[in-house]
Amino acid sequence: MQDFSRLLALMAVAETGSISAAASKLGYTPPALSQQMAKLEREARVQLLVRHRRGARLTAAGELLVRRAREIEAILRATETDLVQFLEVSEEQIRIGTFTTGGIHLLPPVLAELRRRHTRIALSLQEFDHPDGLGPLGDGDIDLLLTSSYIHGRHSPVPAGLSSEVLLEEELLLVAHEGHPLTADSVPLHWTALAGFPLIIGRRGLADRETLEALFASRAMAPPVVAFETANSAMACALASSGVGVACVPRTAVEASTALISTRPFAAQPLKRVVNLLWRSSDTTPLVRKARCVFRETFARSGGAPSARPAQQATAASAY
Repeated sequence: MQDFSRLLALMAVAETGSISAAASKLGYTPPALSQQMAKLEREARVQLLVRHRRGARLTAAGELLVRRAREIEAILRATETDLVQFLEVSEEQIRIGTFTTGGIHLLPPVLAELRRRHTRIALSLQEFDHPDGLGPLGDGDIDLLLTSSYIHGRHSPVPAGLSSEVLLEEELLLVAHEGHPLTADSVPLHWTALAGFPLIIGRRGLADRETLEALFASRAMAPPVVAFETANSAMACALASSGVGVACVPRTAVEASTALISTRPFAAQPLKRVVNLLWRSSDTTPLVRKARCVFRETFARSGGAPSARPAQQATAASAY
């Protein structure tokens, strides 16, 4: 039995109870369908139908063949669905937005894992300063956005239409040149000790700058003294190593730095950075779901991801 269409015709006869009704359903003439049934019986080498004045009924062999045909049809439909999802993942692209240091220190293993699992996926990357990536994400110009915020900074709600998931929480370390007085002791340092020291920090409007300025203002202290502005943690470490200022840098970036620096942790409550993944709430395509899973699993393997942190919807008060 090499022609599945004959099995489909037999199934139609079983459902309608007659050759003529099955022929009408399938778009055949009754004689043409009778010929197809005769060919099927010759291939099966057993009688499948008993014809009578009111129509036709299946023999026991015919009923068995119809059952098997329905099982085959179900398998074919499931396979077709699986292939469609495979093509969606393997032939489409995913566009990722990120902040600079996230692209340097956090994204490479995620991108490598995406390539490993889906060899034909097309990946693209764009850099954004906060909050510049929110507009392109909402407009559909990118599919996923990696952002960072600071626990003691200004917490803003996720914009309408977007969802967010926390991937990583990590402490900030004080970074300075070797022999700097602030790093002479290993005892955790309170952030108020930064007062009066020149800082290497992001420009106005960036989360790390807003965080420290808000903390200083909460104690009625003079604003932080800014030596250099940069949003790049690797550059902040390099500048700190030269002695032109001190910086507050996430542990991930500190551990990746090759600069000659000394570090010191902050006392409780320590300053922390939160890394979030954002996507459009309406985007439920298999590709984006699989990519989000890869982000979550890769960050979890790094040991820094919070356990079982649920996604925050657009109404939740979550920093981005």
